[in-house]
Amino acid sequence: MDITDTQQAILAMITERIAADGVPPSQVEIAHAFGFKGVRAAQYHLEALEQAGAIRRVPGQARGIRLVAPEGLPDVSSPAADLVPAAGDDLLRLPVLGQVAAGLPIGADAGLHDMVLLDRVFFSPAPDYLLKVKGDSMRDEGILHGDLIGVHRTRDARSGQIVVARIDEEITVKLLKIGKDGIRLLPRNPDFAPIVVKPDQDFAVEGLYCGLVRPNR
Repeated sequence: MDITDTQQAILAMITERIAADGVPPSQVEIAHAFGFKGVRAAQYHLEALEQAGAIRRVPGQARGIRLVAPEGLPDVSSPAADLVPAAGDDLLRLPVLGQVAAGLPIGADAGLHDMVLLDRVFFSPAPDYLLKVKGDSMRDEGILHGDLIGVHRTRDARSGQIVVARIDEEITVKLLKIGKDGIRLLPRNPDFAPIVVKPDQDFAVEGLYCGLVRPNR
């Protein structure tokens, strides 16, 4: 199945974002980048790319876009594609380490709560552990109360990435923004205010958000 020039450009954007940030763009980001009036247009093009076999979407997962490399499509392969193994590859046995706030920061219990076995397809890059989300400040990113989010342990993060961050002794998941005026942690729900990191606070990135699973409720 042929894809349009717009869909080819969207596919290139997805490939570049996975290579640069480790996660694909959201539908909102695709809509903004291409000047669409709403996410429905982005959904239409993603559906066409999925039907063409260029991508695979994971239901119920924020940023749940996975690259595939079928024959007959233009070569948009990159090392990022290797970050997304196909279903049936090795499973991940991951610890659930407490909870993280998608709202106001909360203390995180680092104790082992559970161990779960999950397919690597749910995450990019592979996580080191899971945290249970409390609150809905990241609702518009598709991260809901009760979700288990994968965290890739790292201290390095760029502005615009979703991170698990520590402020003093509190842990939260937010969109990281680094500017001339300092560091802010942004919610993805208009009902919540940004968190401004003060110069005298003990701040650190604990890891990068790399996908989620949604337990049956």
